Amino acid sequence: MTPDEIEGAVAAGLPQAVEDLKRLVAIPSVAFPGHPEEPVHAAAAATEELLRSAGLPHVRQIPVDGSFPAVYAEAPAPPGAPTVLLYAHYDVQPAGDPLLWRTPAFEPTEIDGALYGRGAADDKSGVISHVAALRVFQGRFPVGVKVIIEGQEEYAGERLEAFVERNPELLRADAIIVADTGNPHVDDPAVTTSLRGMGAFTVEVRTLSESLHSGTFGGAAPDALAALIRMLAALHDDNGDIRVPGLPRGVFLGAGPSEEEFRKGAGVLDGVSLVGSGSLADRLWASYAITVTGLDVPTVAGAINAVQPVARARVTVRVPPAADPRTAVESVVDFLNQVAPWGVKVGFSDYVAGSGFLADSGGAARTALNEAMERAYGRPPRDVGTGGSIPLVSTLAKQFPAASILLFGAEDDDASIHAPNERVDLAELRRNILAEALFLQRYGAATA
Repeated sequence: MTPDEIEGAVAAGLPQAVEDLKRLVAIPSVAFPGHPEEPVHAAAAATEELLRSAGLPHVRQIPVDGSFPAVYAEAPAPPGAPTVLLYAHYDVQPAGDPLLWRTPAFEPTEIDGALYGRGAADDKSGVISHVAALRVFQGRFPVGVKVIIEGQEEYAGERLEAFVERNPELLRADAIIVADTGNPHVDDPAVTTSLRGMGAFTVEVRTLSESLHSGTFGGAAPDALAALIRMLAALHDDNGDIRVPGLPRGVFLGAGPSEEEFRKGAGVLDGVSLVGSGSLADRLWASYAITVTGLDVPTVAGAINAVQPVARARVTVRVPPAADPRTAVESVVDFLNQVAPWGVKVGFSDYVAGSGFLADSGGAARTALNEAMERAYGRPPRDVGTGGSIPLVSTLAKQFPAASILLFGAEDDDASIHAPNERVDLAELRRNILAEALFLQRYGAATA
């Protein structure tokens, strides 16, 4: 097929792709504990049906230990052609407070060229991008195709990592497209080449056998919450830079957002300073970051006049791509032990860790993607990083070191993923589908 024919086929197929996306978004496939399981299985079945509609001859659901099924599909490579693995996930984040949504989270609504609904971008747009790009070829694919669509990425993606490690031949490919990222802005083509890793743990501080009346005992009895606050505050200096030894600032060799863009996108209030030092690209994509993501303490509404005997916090550590998340977590844990005041009892639990990723920006696959994105967007893509983590990517890189791993998609930075009013820009979705279809054609031709 010529590029013009591919572009025409994508345009002709877009209305169907949007309708398919609406049907998929309408399924509340939240794979978190406490949520109904039936919709997650319904989304798996819908994904299986969509992949069959794309002309793939072999499609099936495959069990993943301790998780919801993944949907797998494949088509053999033409003689001498490479194989491309396509990844996305069909599960979504919980909707959260319905009052914060302008339209119902699971009633996909089209407004001003965008589709709103939970999962419209993250990552059902990735599922539909793969399906729509494959439909262009009507079953005559220019490369071998393998597809793996995960069912519990948002809650427990490490379970698919274990599956990959146990079934390497099933997923072995020459190039891998991970459709779970996006451009910094709509119509601003980019390839994500850097992912920070992540570690997390829970820290618990104990000081007393039980809570005590703050009037009778306050001023002498050690307050576990006050101790924990002091420990957490010690993690950063007054500028917001990390004080933990062994976690230095890094450097990202590329342009990041301007301060104005970042403040607007992050919703930073007027008069509130950004934290840390170095360029924003350095801070967001190449350096460590420590965030307290949760506290177990009495709520303000439920507060009583008592000295607290125990307090807990959940701490996450974002890690530069080449760094070891387990070592970073150990450094933070050691530091918290050192700064713990008053001889309090400190315990740590619920550790998790996932490595980062740094892509090679060369090779036949990246060259084909650059050409495809230039045709789709009118200019070549730039390299960007992301502070988020996709642990599966590092697993794929370890299992298939010769494969080119390409991260791009329709989740632009204003898509409100994991937040109320998530949306995907439909023109961006079209360009992303076109880029993927053009890539498959060019990559197959380049290596023939």
